Amino acid sequence: MAKIAPSILAADFARLGEDVKDICDRGIDYLHIDVMDGVFVPNISFGADVMKSLDRTAGAPYDVHMMIIEPDRYLEKFITDNTEFITVHYEACDDIGKTIEHIHKAGAKAGVSIKPGTAPEVLDDYLKDIDLILVMSVEPGFGGQKFMDSSLPKIEYYKKKRDEMGYDYVIEVDGGIGSGNAHLVRDAGADVIVAGSAVFRAADRSAEIKAIKGE
Repeated sequence: MAKIAPSILAADFARLGEDVKDICDRGIDYLHIDVMDGVFVPNISFGADVMKSLDRTAGAPYDVHMMIIEPDRYLEKFITDNTEFITVHYEACDDIGKTIEHIHKAGAKAGVSIKPGTAPEVLDDYLKDIDLILVMSVEPGFGGQKFMDSSLPKIEYYKKKRDEMGYDYVIEVDGGIGSGNAHLVRDAGADVIVAGSAVFRAADRSAEIKAIKGE
């Protein structure tokens, strides 16, 4: 069974607080916060103030996914008592090792994400220091994309590395996942599944959450 981190990018922003409370009450594990700057990815989402407005509503810890260039400039702004993970993109950092250290010093667990076109081996030298690896199964920056099967060998790669080396990072996967294909990433070794549209737009959110988790 996997954990689930619904992305608020797919929520109804006219009733964001109600939507977030609703899915938290249905047994989610993390609240996935997609931060986009319009530079690293084409779209712009929201800033830290929107996330912080949910602090008293959210019943699940924040899993912050920073799709922005030079993320070190903003790390502290996205850390509250609710924040567990801050995830940055390998491709967006000048020195990923220093950024991982910065996240830890700021008081959060450090996640690193790789885009579909990035080889999993690029993180080999940092695996001992990483708390979460986020494998993108779509191109970052857009919701509602089709799942890429090419992500599955990457999930398997990181699971094998973890087993062989005794690392304890969490493997997360994000993009195009719902109840119909979640078994693929669970079987490959994913610990946490990010789902946006599949959860927020489901006719029965509770059933969709349970199916994605594999309950």
